[in-house]
Amino acid sequence: MKLSTKNSTLKKIILASITLCCAAHIVVAQTSPVRKENSKKLDTNKVIQAREVEIIGNRLNSKSAGTFKNVDKSTIEKLNFGQDLPFLLDNTPGVVITSDAGAGVGYTGIRIRGTDATRVNVTINGIPYNDSESQGTFWVNMPDFASSLESIQIQRGVGTSTNGAGAFGASLNIQTQLQSATAYAELNNSVGSFGTFKNTVKAGTGLINDRWSFDARLSRISSDGFVDRGASLLKSYFLSGAYYGKKSSLRVNVFSGAEKTYQAWNGVSESRLHGDIQGMQDYIDRNGLDTEDATNLLNSDSRRYNSFLYPDQNDNYWQDHYQLLYSNALNADWNMQFALHYTRGKGYFEEFKKYQRLSNYGLNPVTVGGTEISRTDLVRRRWLDNHFYGGTYAFQYGGFKNWQIILAGAYNEYEGDHYGQVIWAQYASNGNNSRKYYDNQGLKKDFNSYLKANYSLANWTFFGDIQFRQVDYTVLGIDKNLNPLNVADPLQFWNPKMGLSYQLSAEQHLYGSFSLTAKEPNRDDYINANLNVLPQAEHLQNVEAGYRIQKNNFNMGLNAYGMWYKDQLVITGKINEVGEYYRQNVDKSYRMGLEWDAQWVLNEKWNVLLNAAFSKNKIQNFTEYLDDYDLGGQQATDYKNTDISFSPNQVIGAELVYSPASNLSFSWQSKYVGKQYLDNTQNEGRKLNDFMLHHLRLGYQFKVNGLPRIQLGLKVENLFAYQYESNGYTYAYIYDNSRVTENFYFPQAGRNVMFNLNLKF
Repeated sequence: MKLSTKNSTLKKIILASITLCCAAHIVVAQTSPVRKENSKKLDTNKVIQAREVEIIGNRLNSKSAGTFKNVDKSTIEKLNFGQDLPFLLDNTPGVVITSDAGAGVGYTGIRIRGTDATRVNVTINGIPYNDSESQGTFWVNMPDFASSLESIQIQRGVGTSTNGAGAFGASLNIQTQLQSATAYAELNNSVGSFGTFKNTVKAGTGLINDRWSFDARLSRISSDGFVDRGASLLKSYFLSGAYYGKKSSLRVNVFSGAEKTYQAWNGVSESRLHGDIQGMQDYIDRNGLDTEDATNLLNSDSRRYNSFLYPDQNDNYWQDHYQLLYSNALNADWNMQFALHYTRGKGYFEEFKKYQRLSNYGLNPVTVGGTEISRTDLVRRRWLDNHFYGGTYAFQYGGFKNWQIILAGAYNEYEGDHYGQVIWAQYASNGNNSRKYYDNQGLKKDFNSYLKANYSLANWTFFGDIQFRQVDYTVLGIDKNLNPLNVADPLQFWNPKMGLSYQLSAEQHLYGSFSLTAKEPNRDDYINANLNVLPQAEHLQNVEAGYRIQKNNFNMGLNAYGMWYKDQLVITGKINEVGEYYRQNVDKSYRMGLEWDAQWVLNEKWNVLLNAAFSKNKIQNFTEYLDDYDLGGQQATDYKNTDISFSPNQVIGAELVYSPASNLSFSWQSKYVGKQYLDNTQNEGRKLNDFMLHHLRLGYQFKVNGLPRIQLGLKVENLFAYQYESNGYTYAYIYDNSRVTENFYFPQAGRNVMFNLNLKF
């Protein structure tokens, strides 16, 4: 049985609906009276935004019983020098960022409260963005997306019910840009260390005839990367058109990203990082490196080493997104909103592999000169060809006194075709370039619906939230090791949430909440599981309690949290061939901590921002499995009360901003991240050391007669050139009657500089 990725009826309906809804809304809207010439013109963004498409019910506010951080458009613009989105969120509580190539361009990652990207729910205008199968978020597929954003809300913990994969540590609620009342154009260029360039062109019509607006962006980013051969070439565009009625709005977004990134996901071996000659020689002997690879290891820079040498060892992928967003204020009590979406993605990574068994690719042995040859050097491509489509809806009712009720949900389908091709081989026998040596298809259907209610009484606000989610995931075909795949695991989850907040004064709030949630394993969890043993779904109980104060010159949030897991899929420390981590269920584990986030405007010139996260992250019982190459099978070792991998107990950030004039500012940012263990054994020999970094940023804007407004930006990262590693992996095995541990690290760039020039017309 093969799952269709070409002729989905639902997919065609969604694409047709996007077109028809646009046309229908425009035709109906044309019957509305046209304003007279002397009508009062809309001259502020606030008026436009009142009719803008809003995502109902997904965001928290100052009265909500939840923990969150808002990042507005001005902050995003100030921080955007061309790095991926995680690097713009670094100065928020509990965030740790990393980059494969070491400088923030290419493959990057973000962890919040120690949880990795597969636990961070990401929505764009309420539409799920996480990859349906891996559940991760690949920011490299959306280069310079920050240039088209209005705001980001980071909800820590379970957060409010939303669409897509469950939030098991945080959620990112992203809203694309709202419209300007007036026409505009921008030319934004950045240049910096490691041959990094960003070129962005933006333009918008403003509001046309009080009804229409159109916006466009085109971006290109290139970088050689800090790591050897860690180059990236990224391209993207963003198109948006909106029609505004008296009480409704219709918006269509089309955006796309294409990336070509040289692979740097193997990291640097511990012996190379520390310049241990004997350790490198032992590594060469254990792993059978040939002369070329051994020379590369021994002669490379300790912090910039890349094990890949093949010139076309690239990751190539493109992704197109189509969104239709409709909002209507039906009357004084009812609001409704729905969205249709379709995402098309396709790409491959290419790699040169030495001395491969022909049989592993379904190829016959080759006889040359009477000698049978069963191994060959070859170049292979592993493809992903996918479609993601569906719809979301939300109804909001405020007709009951003191009540606000929201009914919302979504239905989405994902079709993914995974296959591999050998495009060149020294000895190819019965192979050809188009032949698929493995081929399997994944189909995921995801339905959720949730009901939220808020009740206000005097200074108290109570809320309740119940979500039902059903996930059906199947995988059929042959995997990359030529083994049959037959995964089918339908799951249903009930995710209730409740809480209350108390308004101490107009400026101060207390809140508390309790949430239950669950989420499904990802594709690799199923494929890597032992035969006939499915991985377990994860379950989480989350308690949040906090205090917020908002004054003209001082804002602060202080909160405590507890997250108790059942069957959490923890990262083991090992990675697969594309740098994604293996995970395994553990029976009981928890995260507990305190978080603090504050901003103090001392006067017109001085501004201080502080954030801190202190946590304890533990697994009650963990079993480590080691392959035994002496006796065969595996050896199991039990550990008790160990730290969860990649979960620092301290993350502290500070920023001091000095503005001697209204158009000039200097910023000093510091960030401390505590030590992190590479696996769940809490072994000091397998960890990332703690580090503290300092960054400097300058912003200056001015206007010259006859010229547009000019903005200059300068950023110096890692000012004191501190040598640190923000990510890594480890694996171990039994060989020659002893344990062999292989640690690998991802060194980040030393001192590096970015300069930005922005012309605004």
